[in-house]
Amino acid sequence: MANIIPTKGNLLALKRSLSLATLGYEMMDRKRNILIREMMGLIDRANEIQGRIDATFSAAYAALQAANITLGNCEELAKSVPLDESLQIRFRSVMGVEIPRVYMVERPPAMLGFAFTNSMLDEAILHFEKVKLLTRELTEVEISIYRLAYAVKKTQKRANALQNIIIPDFKQNLAFITDALEEKDREEFVRMKVIKRKK
Repeated sequence: MANIIPTKGNLLALKRSLSLATLGYEMMDRKRNILIREMMGLIDRANEIQGRIDATFSAAYAALQAANITLGNCEELAKSVPLDESLQIRFRSVMGVEIPRVYMVERPPAMLGFAFTNSMLDEAILHFEKVKLLTRELTEVEISIYRLAYAVKKTQKRANALQNIIIPDFKQNLAFITDALEEKDREEFVRMKVIKRKK
């Protein structure tokens, strides 16, 4: 308990502070619940995307293996695939947490031509293009989950500090001031009675 002078002004100020701290705790609790709900939805989405990536990767590698068998080594052909630099990142805010939105300009996949390739290599290219899009989506979701988890942890610490330290301290100081003022009132009442009897 801090060294606090038991006055009516301090009592009113402490009641206001307690009211604000209680409101702050309620808001932190709501924020934490919203962030957790958002994070849980993203975790489910990440698991679903990861499953799709695994299945697409399996199909892509099977198609690439078939292309390698029919065409020989496709390493030289793979070097002719153009570098894709079409990613753009924007942010949206969820309860003050910046969540990334990753955009990619979708273009038709680059086919390598008919002279030295076959449909199996084209199929592999299509699968790897799909993996690229899914990986972009998964990256966006995973970064969002990490940022939300960090925000939940920070919000939880603040809510715990309010609930377990600040609010009980305010309540203890409030009880101290209330008791001291009531004791002063009783002393004043007794003093007035004694003065009345003497008169």
